[in-house]
Amino acid sequence: MNVNVLIFPCEGNSNELHDALSYCFNITVFGASSVARHGKYIYKNYDSSLPYITDERFIEKFNEYLDAHKIDIIIPNHDTIALFLAENADKIHAKIVQGNVETNRVCRSKIKTHELFADCDFVPVRYRNLDDVAYPAFAKPDVGEGGHGAFIAKKKELFFDIPFDEYLVTEFLPGKEYTVDCLTDKDGKLRYISPRVRKRTMAGISVAGTTETLSDEIKQIAETINSRLTFEGLWYFQLRADANGKLKLMEISVRCAGAMCLTRAKGINLPLLSIYVALGQNIAVFDNGRNVEMDRTLISRYNINIDYNHVYIDFDDTITLRGEVNPLAMFFLYQCKNKQKHVYLLTRHIDNIKNSLEKYAISEKLFEEIVHIQDGKPKSNYIKYTDSIFIGNMFKERLEVKQKCNIPVFDADAFEFLLDWRV
Repeated sequence: MNVNVLIFPCEGNSNELHDALSYCFNITVFGASSVARHGKYIYKNYDSSLPYITDERFIEKFNEYLDAHKIDIIIPNHDTIALFLAENADKIHAKIVQGNVETNRVCRSKIKTHELFADCDFVPVRYRNLDDVAYPAFAKPDVGEGGHGAFIAKKKELFFDIPFDEYLVTEFLPGKEYTVDCLTDKDGKLRYISPRVRKRTMAGISVAGTTETLSDEIKQIAETINSRLTFEGLWYFQLRADANGKLKLMEISVRCAGAMCLTRAKGINLPLLSIYVALGQNIAVFDNGRNVEMDRTLISRYNINIDYNHVYIDFDDTITLRGEVNPLAMFFLYQCKNKQKHVYLLTRHIDNIKNSLEKYAISEKLFEEIVHIQDGKPKSNYIKYTDSIFIGNMFKERLEVKQKCNIPVFDADAFEFLLDWRV
């Protein structure tokens, strides 16, 4: 059974959803949004033309998109949109992951979350007016994400303009911070809990972290949260230790966290399991029993705006590098094969080229033609098509091809600019 899954919106923090699902054989991933950003470099099935949810015709246009692409499952990728879709679930033509309205309302509001668990010892002390505040204190908007608008106040003056009904103001928590990934099955049973530590953040997003062994304290908090809210699929909550080391609840969310890749690295694909839960299926959950570490930085994706159907490529220090196969070159060669582009190997290799290809386990069938140049003729003599590119590590050869054939030429460092990462 193939399942068509829409990630909406597919910008911002949607990479983990894409990466978790795009290589699953029975899942076809679609990405849609209301503004064109990085998603166009990630999603093969991409559409940025949907209206904003504030548009009076959003539901009509959204359903047209769902029907046209036969979408079975929607995974919201923003808390406000998750709440909107849950509130309008009866009008939406597809199943919504984590579509319970009341749970979405509580999770979208820091104040509602605090009020629901106010009788629990794992919620921080809340200050409801200026006279009650003990400093330092921590304030964050009732509705928000990624740390936007949050701040630490060390003196009274910083709170003069803060409306206490729009901000959750609590005791300052100076200790270790955890994000806890969870999975609840179709019957409401909490099936998996995976805590991780945020070692480094950038713009409120975890860019370095490690998974941790589940403690009894975290397990009890997770079970309490699960007993009071209605989850179906993945969710997470954040904790931070107070001055005495006791963990206190910061927030809960029903969407996929970007650093859930840490849990997936343990063998638990939470987005995929959430789809099965949404479809009403039974699930089995087990991990590989190891803690893992993650570190990431900004990545770049490119559109070089060159249309080509033929690729002429060198061998030594291009397809190979320092006596080994260049993995990015192989990525590119197989990409060409998938896209039915014609690849020609132009080489002055000193040994028998076919024996060397066999030595490196590179199939001759990747190349439409193998030209082993042994008479010193310029490579431009063998380039027959104008809609071509040339890739080689020798500057003199690239210059000669550029001058005589007037086609784009690339050094061996340029494979990253030619790769299409959309899946």
